[in-house]
Amino acid sequence: MIKPHGSETLNSLLITDSDQLQQLHSEAESLPSIILNSAAAANAVMMGAGYFNPLTGYMNLADSLSVAENLHTEDGLFWPVPVVNLVKDAPGIEGASRIALRDPNTEGNPVMAIMDVSAIETVSDAQIKIMAEHIFATLDPEHPGVATFTGLGNYLLSGDIQVLSLSYFQADFPDTFRTAGEIRDEIAQRGWHKVVAFQTRNPMHRAHEELCHMAMERLGADGIVVHMLLGKLKQGDIPASVRDDCIRKMVELYFPANSVMVTGYGFDMLYAGPREAVLHAVFRQNMGCTHLIVGRDHAGVGDYYGAFDAQTIFAEKVPAGALEIEIFNADHTAFSKKLGRVVMMNEAEDHTKDDFILLSGTKVRQMLGDGIAPPPEFSRPEVAKILMDYYQLENA
Repeated sequence: MIKPHGSETLNSLLITDSDQLQQLHSEAESLPSIILNSAAAANAVMMGAGYFNPLTGYMNLADSLSVAENLHTEDGLFWPVPVVNLVKDAPGIEGASRIALRDPNTEGNPVMAIMDVSAIETVSDAQIKIMAEHIFATLDPEHPGVATFTGLGNYLLSGDIQVLSLSYFQADFPDTFRTAGEIRDEIAQRGWHKVVAFQTRNPMHRAHEELCHMAMERLGADGIVVHMLLGKLKQGDIPASVRDDCIRKMVELYFPANSVMVTGYGFDMLYAGPREAVLHAVFRQNMGCTHLIVGRDHAGVGDYYGAFDAQTIFAEKVPAGALEIEIFNADHTAFSKKLGRVVMMNEAEDHTKDDFILLSGTKVRQMLGDGIAPPPEFSRPEVAKILMDYYQLENA
């Protein structure tokens, strides 16, 4: 199986030994504590679940700036996005060597990690802007990722962590949420060797479904891991539970048995386009996939990124040998009325836009809200029914 990024074996920071877990929970009660923001909590979940291997904790300022500007930590580890714990203030923890980190997304704010504090550093507004501009390629405050990152605070807490909880994800998504190690184990159990990952924060329509079939066929893959984001999205995006139902119905009806794993991970969407595509590659390698589908405007939002920037970054910015996972570059896929099937648009000769069935997200949402199913060439009717039920309930 493909090796994890940066190490021979997967380094999960989640404490699973019951005696040690009980001891750490008892210790946490006597420690100074802070309530994390959602971004820092998501980073803790990803470290605990092994997706951010080989990181052992939150980055300090020097590493954060180095990663933002140069795509590697100061000691040379390739990494695409700073993994930080930024706070607006740090009352009660000055001088503490060990603190408890509390979950902002679970009632009662239980302890989710214990941190060995290496440093509490003040980050200037100029340094925040430097990092944001490198991560998101813009400083536009309307960009959701920029708005979130620049509003996290100016105090940077760095140090190793021990993760006691993966927040609400295991309880809320017991059939879908999986750690990187659990996915590796299932890949091995299924006897898969060449494995494709498909990232999604949306329900999968016909174009996505066929793209997965294309990638599997062209690569000669044993299986595909549909890996959906279960954390926070922007307002208006479809909830994870609805997306989960849609994807499972599609897989049940339109994929061969033992060819798809439907899984999810606990992270907040960054909307960082190219940088986030590289981050996606890192944690898909960590969970054992050999290939990642990177499509048009992967992890993008609005018009901030070029259609294929998330593909060209791998050739232009990722050093040779930095990652073992390979990228399957894909164009926009759509149903061709001429050919009677879904195709990659750049591979369809003698086609104009009128030869494809293309619907905007706004148009699709309006149709679903009105109880009108999109054409079957665009969305499987069984999937459309789940989405219509959701939108009609929302609009009731």
